[in-house]
Amino acid sequence: MDDDSHLIERKTSGEEILKGHFLHAFRDQVLLPNGKAATREYVIHPGAVMVIPLLDDGSGGLKLVLERQYRYPVERVMIEFPAGKLDAGEGVQRCAERELLEETGYTAGAWARAGVMHPVISYSTEFIDIWFARDLKLGPRKLDEGEFLDVFTATPTEFLQWCREGRVTDAKTLAGALWVQNVLKGNWSLEWGAPLSV
Repeated sequence: MDDDSHLIERKTSGEEILKGHFLHAFRDQVLLPNGKAATREYVIHPGAVMVIPLLDDGSGGLKLVLERQYRYPVERVMIEFPAGKLDAGEGVQRCAERELLEETGYTAGAWARAGVMHPVISYSTEFIDIWFARDLKLGPRKLDEGEFLDVFTATPTEFLQWCREGRVTDAKTLAGALWVQNVLKGNWSLEWGAPLSV
């Protein structure tokens, strides 16, 4: 299992095909493991974070902080966890703290990194670092110019039901559902730490 040489494709040449404000796309020629040539088109992405905020409902119960946001490419309002892309030179936890505050108005007293996912491995370098946040305090939101979204809460049971029914179809949020389910059942543990922005 350690020798993957029979699977690896080797780049022989490449060209930039788009450099936009957000997307940077390339077309490469590669040599396949069997010696034949192929073309690969892909998007370079700086990476992103997703935050799973756990909110104490005041009666010993737990709610999840979620968002509803219109996503132009699919022409739908989607249910998602707070998320956003990394700024140049920004660390993942710092980004998670910034995005949670900007989009929801919440700051968290404790943070735990869950893991990482690659949402579209067939055509993008994008990764999404997954974080949990708890001990939440609400303040004013700091939405980016041109950003419009609703913030709401749901119980884990409601959220997981929406995933099962197909109301939640966003890939990162569905990956978050796997983490929510296993963390809350005690199957997967998290190591909690302090926020960087104190």
